Amino acid sequence: MATEKIRNPQTDQLLTPANAALIIIDYQPVQVSSIRSMPRDELVFNIVSTAKAALNYDLPIIHSTVNVATGRNKPPIAPLQEVLGHLPTYDRTSINSWEDVEFKEAVKALGRKKLIMTALWTEACLTFPALDAIQEGYEVYVPVDAVGGTSLAAHEAALRRMEQAGVKLISRVQLYCELQRDWSREATVPGFMAVFENFDGFNAEKAMEQVK
Repeated sequence: MATEKIRNPQTDQLLTPANAALIIIDYQPVQVSSIRSMPRDELVFNIVSTAKAALNYDLPIIHSTVNVATGRNKPPIAPLQEVLGHLPTYDRTSINSWEDVEFKEAVKALGRKKLIMTALWTEACLTFPALDAIQEGYEVYVPVDAVGGTSLAAHEAALRRMEQAGVKLISRVQLYCELQRDWSREATVPGFMAVFENFDGFNAEKAMEQVK
C-alpha cells in the first residue's frame, strides 16, 4: 500500500498545484443569463466550486471581465465575487482575451504552461484564447461542465474545435482529483470535500440574483 515517491510537481505530465493556473473569463450577468447548454444554476455552482478548488490548492488565478469599465456590462456574478473578490480582475474590450495586452502579460508572468481555462461563452470567449494559447505553446485544459454556450450545439461544436486543436477536455471532478492525487496529502482534503457540498442545498436563488 506504499505510494510511490512524489513526482516532480513542476514537470509532472498531470496537473499539479505547482504547474497549473486557473483562468476565469466573463462570468457576468448577461453572459450567464444567455447560457442554454446546461441549467444556469448548475453552471454557477460548478464554476464557483472550481474557483474554490483552485484556492484550496493555491493555484494562481487570472480573472478577466469584459466591458465593465465602459459601462456596457456588469461585474462578475455575486457567488463568484464572494470567492474571488480579493483578487484583481483584468477588464477588457476584446472578445478574445488573448488579444488584451494586460491579460496576456498577466498569464505569461505566471510562468506556468498548463492553463485550466474557463469562460462564457464556450464558442467565443473560451475558444479564441484557448486556440491562441495552444498556438503559443501552452497546454490548455477545459472543465467542460464549468463552461457554457448560447446553445448546446454551439457549445459542443466549440469543444470539438478546441479538442481538434489540442485542448484537453476534463471535468471539474477530474480536476479536483488530479490536483489532490493522494489522500495522504491531508492538508487539502477538507477543502477537497468542501467543494462537493450538496447541489440540492445550493442557494440557487442567491446564485441567480444578478442574472435576471
